[in-house]
Amino acid sequence: MGEKDFAVERAGLRVAATLADFLEHEALPQSGVDVAHFWRGFAEIFARFAQVNFALLAERERLQTDIDAWHASHAGAAFDATAYHAFLRRIGYLIDEPAPFSIETANVDAELATLAGPQLVVPVLNARFVLNAANARWGSLYDALYGTDALPGQASGRGYDAARGAQVIAWAKEFLDRSVPLAAGKWADWRGGELRLAEPSQLVGRAGQNWLLRHHGLHIEIVIDPSHAVGRTDPAQIADVVLESALSSIVDLEDSVAAVDADDKVAAYRNWLGLMRGTLEASFDKGGKTLTRTLARDREYLAPDGTRFALPGRSMLLVRNVGHLMTTPAVRDATGAELPEGILDAIVTSLIALHDLRRNGRYVNSRAGSVYIVKPKMHGPREVAFTNELFGAVEDLLGMARYTLKVGVMDEERRTSANLAACIAAVRHRIVFINTGFLDRTGDEMHTSMRAGAMLRKGDMKTSAWLTAYEDRNVQIGLACGLSGRAQIGKGMFAAPDRMADLLAQKIAHPRAGASTAWVPSPTAATLHATHYHAIDVFARQAERAREPVAALEKLLSIPVVSAPAWSAAEIREELDNNAQGILGYVVRWIDQGIGCSKVPDIHDIGLMEDRATLRISSQHIANWLLHGVCTATEVDAAFARMAAKVDAQNANDPLYRPMAGHAATSLAFQAARALVFEGVTQPSGYTEPLLHAYRRRFKSATA
Repeated sequence: MGEKDFAVERAGLRVAATLADFLEHEALPQSGVDVAHFWRGFAEIFARFAQVNFALLAERERLQTDIDAWHASHAGAAFDATAYHAFLRRIGYLIDEPAPFSIETANVDAELATLAGPQLVVPVLNARFVLNAANARWGSLYDALYGTDALPGQASGRGYDAARGAQVIAWAKEFLDRSVPLAAGKWADWRGGELRLAEPSQLVGRAGQNWLLRHHGLHIEIVIDPSHAVGRTDPAQIADVVLESALSSIVDLEDSVAAVDADDKVAAYRNWLGLMRGTLEASFDKGGKTLTRTLARDREYLAPDGTRFALPGRSMLLVRNVGHLMTTPAVRDATGAELPEGILDAIVTSLIALHDLRRNGRYVNSRAGSVYIVKPKMHGPREVAFTNELFGAVEDLLGMARYTLKVGVMDEERRTSANLAACIAAVRHRIVFINTGFLDRTGDEMHTSMRAGAMLRKGDMKTSAWLTAYEDRNVQIGLACGLSGRAQIGKGMFAAPDRMADLLAQKIAHPRAGASTAWVPSPTAATLHATHYHAIDVFARQAERAREPVAALEKLLSIPVVSAPAWSAAEIREELDNNAQGILGYVVRWIDQGIGCSKVPDIHDIGLMEDRATLRISSQHIANWLLHGVCTATEVDAAFARMAAKVDAQNANDPLYRPMAGHAATSLAFQAARALVFEGVTQPSGYTEPLLHAYRRRFKSATA
């Protein structure tokens, strides 16, 4: 970005003209915030918090340097866990546990506090995907089963396959038998007319001929339509079973987007504003016709007592800001130095959310009057406390009551996991969410202990001792801190959007573990995962788990290294190829097309949802093996060359794709992929953002 883009001065700061224009002419009008007051407060927040932000990043590097030195000084010796833990306390990596407490968060919407159900994460820059996620509050169970591999076999022919339909209907009615059983007989035998349930209170409303039921707090709508192709062949004229699905969706400005300059940031903020005002639209071509997608309306019903009521037609929307690491060229100080992007996100996304709080839009997001901001990649309690103070300053700037801004804490960095109770305590009046993230957490595990030895193969990480302790402690500590009934306790993503049979088989483990939400890759996946929250009473399960002792910290801090690596040459090549293919497949879309999250074919041509977290673990893994001599630079480069050809072939039908094989000297995507590995040891916390942003900016400049 050139100096011409910083043509405006605001309260002593140099602000990209495109950002200033958006704020002054789109975000601030009708917000109730005076423009001059906003800019003064904007500058004051940066003056107060920017240097503290940079000091926290320096603290990360100090701790990492100390840990690297400890491992170097103990190289070749048997690992002494007691000495290691004492060392971590001595340097301030571990702090004392807080006295027992319960969070005090107030004014939290039911979707995040008293209900349990699926959660979507969607890149803010893709308006169509954002609308799909927002509208995924309700989903057709029949469609989710019929069009995926959730059930064996598949539909045949172009029209409706009655045999496949019968299979779907049978599964759905068995689901109803388990969740909302009839007073007599099975749903398959019901012939319509009066609906009598074994538990009459589960019948909560009607919409025309449709029946609205509720189980474990989640709604099920039985669609009655004798004119429908399915309804007219059904003995009860049931045309569909619609499930309340994605209770909440995270609109993501972080790992799933490629936003590297002011133009990108404004595009992201504009979509968030469209959601808060209810005006966001997306048009697209389907079958030769142009379709326009908008936000879904609320759903209206008639209660058994004759009163009318409505249910939200959309997911409860949270917004994920960026972490503390990156700076942005959209806002610079008087010397021209970039300022922290996370501070900008906190101010702007909160300003935009004022439109919801003031009821300026077509719809209401938070009925409780709160703004929900997920804050990722925080390292330990001091960084969480910094976010608490920053949010307080933003509230003061925008005239919000204290603790209007709620925070979701991603438990995805090792220092946060090890001090989780203290992190929660730092935001005890704001917290609405804790969530585990296997990939980022594994990436930080590798980087923190980079010099401890050669890491396990990536696939073996899933059965390592630290990971089990990590997942258990997130739930156990969250329950001990009083999150049940007040805030979400979450689990991570199911990354294979085409493997819904696997989702049905595996993801029930998340509510069974006591998690009140878990991430899914699509609206269809949300509908299928919703069936798990009917199978498991999450809050009863949380009451059971609250009686468990918390998994040992010592287990969490075990390091997943191999004391004497003995992998064969074939195994090493297989691991390098797998990592290199994943890196290239993701990076080439990020650098060349600005796509921060998409379904990327893996080395076996299975489509997986990839974002920066997956990239972090793959690049750190090869960097670790290089450092410890498991492989050589020549072997890594050979893997990149092989996998460039494979990724090129996988993308052969993409007209926007730029081949990498044979273009190492000119392909910025290929160069970025290599840099992530060969410079991986020195990247801050092993993050990929600094290199990705640098190469993406180079690409945009070269192709402008």
